Amino acid sequence: MSTAPAALPPTPLADELAGRIARTGPISVAAYMEACLHDPVHGYYRRRNAIGRAGDFITAPEISQAFGELVGLWCAVTWQLMGEPSRIRIVELGPGRGTLMHDALRAVRALPAFRNAIEVQLVETNSVLEALQRATLDNEQVPIRWCSDMDACADGVPAIVVANEFLDTLAITQWVMRDAKWFERCVGIDDGGRLAFVERAPAADFVAPPAIGQRAHDGDVFESRSPAFAALAAKLAAVTPLVAALFVDYGHLAPTLGDTLQAVRAHRYDDPLSAPGEADLTAQVDFAAFTAEVCGRGLVCDGPMTQAEFLGALGIAERASHLMAANPGKAIAIETAIARLMAPGGMGTRFQAVGVRSARLAPLPGFATVDNRAGAP
Repeated sequence: MSTAPAALPPTPLADELAGRIARTGPISVAAYMEACLHDPVHGYYRRRNAIGRAGDFITAPEISQAFGELVGLWCAVTWQLMGEPSRIRIVELGPGRGTLMHDALRAVRALPAFRNAIEVQLVETNSVLEALQRATLDNEQVPIRWCSDMDACADGVPAIVVANEFLDTLAITQWVMRDAKWFERCVGIDDGGRLAFVERAPAADFVAPPAIGQRAHDGDVFESRSPAFAALAAKLAAVTPLVAALFVDYGHLAPTLGDTLQAVRAHRYDDPLSAPGEADLTAQVDFAAFTAEVCGRGLVCDGPMTQAEFLGALGIAERASHLMAANPGKAIAIETAIARLMAPGGMGTRFQAVGVRSARLAPLPGFATVDNRAGAP
């Protein structure tokens, strides 16, 4: 949750943004978030390894190898569901240090037909992380290529897309209720020349979801990712006539009120305005909005279901037992890591899994245990 900016020395990107705002006026929260994460020179995701104990945060693949292994097996079963095409492109969005893909490919070594069909494509904009991915995946005996955008995948080859903690990094727009009107929340500069949240004149063309508008009170914040979700949904639909995707992220199941923009640096929450370009910026995912955009493109969504439900359906308990039996000296560490992924009130229920598929495909693996909560329009 965002708070008043802390009194810290400005980062190079803070100085650049302050100058830009002084010249042209306040910028949207979406534009601020985009600059903080993707500025070509100072963007957080352009130039650092943020993942792991020495970084700023730890993701599920870094907690337990079982996560990536189950995703790999999920991809194999999905490929079978797709009719076992002779070529299948496995696309990962935001592949981190390459840990998930490394574990996924190891898990399917015993499936030669699937391995022989695989072409891996990693969508990455961070040169530091790309170097780590290349080192991690150096000995894999499958074709691997890197690109900076998913547009490079749109060549008709059947595709399976995997994205863990990717949606929460997409830029959000924020709106604030004042005197029964919605104002856009922006980033401006205060009297001391420092970045500060400001509010822009009411937006006549903005309409909040009815349930939100009916219960909003003065000062309430509403967040939207409509442009980012629409762009991603269009790319998924354009990749190939036959596509399946898995998204795992944290958020809420229906539109809600609240400021969820947060910054994380060195495993601690930071103020979103205090160190632009030096901290990770994310916000909770509105899964209802995401599935609505995807289904609007003629695709079908399975779920959402909690991460614990999804991993449980894929057999994480059995996988954990096998790992502990094979590594008795690490049994406690393995059990602790699995418990962290599955924890009620923690990652197990805060994170949700969503499947996306071409309309002609049956429900994706792991999702058949729950009713589909979003179908074709």
